[in-house]
Amino acid sequence: MYSKLSLVSFTGFLPDSEIDIITPCPQKRIKHVLFDFDGTISLLREGWQHIMQAVCVEEICGDHAPSIEIESRVANFIEETTGEQTIVQMEQLVSMVREAGLVHESQILDAKGYKARYNARLIRPVQERLAQLASGSISEEQFMVAGTKEFLSALGGMDLFLYVFSGTDQADVRNEAKALGVDEYFIEIWGALDSIEAFSKEKTIQTIINNHNLSGNALLAIGDGPVEIRNIKAVGGTAIGVASDEINGGWDEDKRQRLLSAGADILISDFLEAKKLISYLFDSP
Repeated sequence: MYSKLSLVSFTGFLPDSEIDIITPCPQKRIKHVLFDFDGTISLLREGWQHIMQAVCVEEICGDHAPSIEIESRVANFIEETTGEQTIVQMEQLVSMVREAGLVHESQILDAKGYKARYNARLIRPVQERLAQLASGSISEEQFMVAGTKEFLSALGGMDLFLYVFSGTDQADVRNEAKALGVDEYFIEIWGALDSIEAFSKEKTIQTIINNHNLSGNALLAIGDGPVEIRNIKAVGGTAIGVASDEINGGWDEDKRQRLLSAGADILISDFLEAKKLISYLFDSP
């Protein structure tokens, strides 16, 4: 059995756990917890990366056969921008289409146009999953990262402020959080708005800091994308990377490396060890 004191400087997997401590978190001052949504809580949009990959490659190549270089570039772009607003990703797609030079200028859409095409394809599996939830043929837990509700319930019983901040459109995030029965845990659910300037994860973090007169070490961000990890580390907060294999459960090694590179303090594959994680984060040494 480990002692609380030993956790102050502990690195590596917590004993008898899959909780990987990369950087010790000795301050124990966390009061505000921000969750990414897709891939961190919800699996309703599982597979979105493959859909975005297909859409981006198609738009870049037009009538031309895709090259290995283009497919690789798109895959890297999606990995690096996971957690960004979709419209921001689509702005980069516009640039990639122009740079490739395979599509006539008259056929190049703006970011909103590409977002509409991507969303039209993504919404089909999402609507099917929401219908399964509504009918009761699939349980809420089957469309969430393992242990999510238990983790949220435990945090909800503590003196903490919980939020969602997602790159997915705000109306969709709120609808899907309600469908999964997790909306009640959060005092605010933020998502992308019509104006790019109106929302970003970086801006949300700064708003919380300013509104509550905080230092960064009062904040914890939990997510499966590098964006929220980098944003929270930039203000001195704590970052938990969720490297979950969304299909089979357990670790996704590609996500693990991506989140490690982004600066995650802690890496987990799911929330099944919620008690040990909460003890490490919040119990005083």
